[in-house]
Amino acid sequence: MADAVERPDGPSVEEDSVVLDAKGLRALAHPVRVQLVGLLRKYGPSTATRLAERLGVNSGTASYHLRQLGAAGFVEEDTKRGNARERWWRSVHRTTWFNDPELAEREPEAALAYQQSVAAIYTLRTQQTLNGLQTMPRAWRNTFDMSDWALRLTPEEAAALYRELAEVIARYRRDAPETAASAPEGAERVAVITQILPELDAPAAPSLPSGPQEEEGSSTS
Repeated sequence: MADAVERPDGPSVEEDSVVLDAKGLRALAHPVRVQLVGLLRKYGPSTATRLAERLGVNSGTASYHLRQLGAAGFVEEDTKRGNARERWWRSVHRTTWFNDPELAEREPEAALAYQQSVAAIYTLRTQQTLNGLQTMPRAWRNTFDMSDWALRLTPEEAAALYRELAEVIARYRRDAPETAASAPEGAERVAVITQILPELDAPAAPSLPSGPQEEEGSSTS
């Protein structure tokens, strides 16, 4: 997705993607900035006023964060659309990649703030879809899914699972404002959100006996 925490250990990183470094991570360690980048990637160039209306913040706040994102290289001024009275912004990249354990250790607060912002956006998207589910055409309503599977994996198996899922998703048409018009009739934006959540505090299944044992309930006097 446009504002996701994607991982470069799967398919090759696209040319129009940004791999977060320390400067970029600190720049995105604010929920409003993560949302601004996501909106520009999803809907295309826009102004601070229009973006502020979507986010429910004032235009001054949106302008400030857009300037900070511009200084960090995530957005840039769209000079073809702007004029003396109205400044337009566009996203520089289509996706964001963040999977650097050493960077996360060096910048723990920024890493946590960024990931929490992304998680909150995922939750908001799910709730927005649920709120509009009953008014969707039946064909689209029947595609909606929220599922979870409990697996017991090694770290290596979990990484392999991610790579396989990413390869499947990569076979399908990516969404972008500039390519929407060329999509087949009936195609709509679909958000596919993957989450691999280790639960290290979950109790493991009891181990099998390692040697001869008395039957349950019997005495061993």
